[in-house]
Amino acid sequence: MVTVEDGRIVAADNACTLGEQKFLGEPRLKGPIQREGKGWKDITYDEAILRTVEMLRDAERPLLFGWSGTHVEAQCIGVHMAEVLRGVIDNTSSVCHGPSILAIQEVGHPGCTLGQVKNRADLVVYWGCNPIEAHPRHLSRYTRYAEGFFLPNDYLDRTVIVADIRKTETGNIADEFVQVTPGGDYAVLSALRAIVRGKRDIIPRSVAGVPREQLFRIADRCLNAKFIAFYFGLGLTMSRGKYKNVRNAIELVSELNRHTKATISAMRGHYNVYGSNEVNTWMTGYPFGIDFARGIAFYNPGETTAIDVLARRECDACLVVASDPAAHFPRACVEHLADIPTVVIDPYPNATTAFADIQIPVAVTGIDAAGTAYRMDGVPIRMRRVLKTDYPSDEEILGRMYAMLQEDHPP
Repeated sequence: MVTVEDGRIVAADNACTLGEQKFLGEPRLKGPIQREGKGWKDITYDEAILRTVEMLRDAERPLLFGWSGTHVEAQCIGVHMAEVLRGVIDNTSSVCHGPSILAIQEVGHPGCTLGQVKNRADLVVYWGCNPIEAHPRHLSRYTRYAEGFFLPNDYLDRTVIVADIRKTETGNIADEFVQVTPGGDYAVLSALRAIVRGKRDIIPRSVAGVPREQLFRIADRCLNAKFIAFYFGLGLTMSRGKYKNVRNAIELVSELNRHTKATISAMRGHYNVYGSNEVNTWMTGYPFGIDFARGIAFYNPGETTAIDVLARRECDACLVVASDPAAHFPRACVEHLADIPTVVIDPYPNATTAFADIQIPVAVTGIDAAGTAYRMDGVPIRMRRVLKTDYPSDEEILGRMYAMLQEDHPP
């Protein structure tokens, strides 16, 4: 429950640490700002929108990046803008779970909703992720401590296995912790696949730091489980092996489905990163890193993602929406961002603000703006606003920009 007094949120009951920070918030800009010399000056929303549109009009190869921290309705407008501008549009999944998507494109996705996991999964595997810190409500609502329809005794009915390169907070509450040598995930997953297929005799004494006996024990637990939920994080996608690690994990789940029921899902980050992949896919056929320079959608990870375009110093203007690339991108990419006109649309100042030319503050979806977002299991959720403010939504700001761009490129 959210408590509102005098036009501001003063309490968010039962919110997790991350949720409380979002609802109680940080200091927000009162209005758009524009760089002037070494400082800033206040400008109006009309001025900010006009100057952003002028920047995009003048660019030969604009980049529209971010999109994972805003609602679906705004993301749809972003794709239309990229098409009109013949620019590149990319979301944050290209630097986090992009490899997961590549693996799914190759071998499919045996997934399910979080409700199925809550009610049925008697074995949960967390691989390369630490949900206690990154997804604080995941264990209490869906896995370790959740009471399910077929699992009324919550943690007594469930077994949790955690695999990581070091023991995390989640590893401390696991029934079994598997410590994998950094970069050894592919080998361990391959060994488990061999065991599931009955090839125990070929397993060496140790695989990437994991003893053979432990591998046998984990495989037996999986084979004897009624329903397995396998969750993985950036420990798989951003380590040696990249999308091949994820492909191997999916194929392990497929092997287990010959003996029992098993599903696999990614532990996504930004609240609507799944939504940005969905929107891009249904509108262009591709989930991220989409280049409209040819007049049609072109997708080639390694060439058309934001990191690639910035590293080659191709783009000459950037619109950042609901993201903070300066906090996560390689230094060379950030240096190029600082050299070109950059506009940030975000409720709060962030690291990218430090070199942006303009920042336009907007309402926060689910707090002072309504909108649709996709949960990490692909379920769309309509979020209502709980507070009325004077901040326009991302959809309103981008809609006005798109309308102005259409004047130059009528349908």
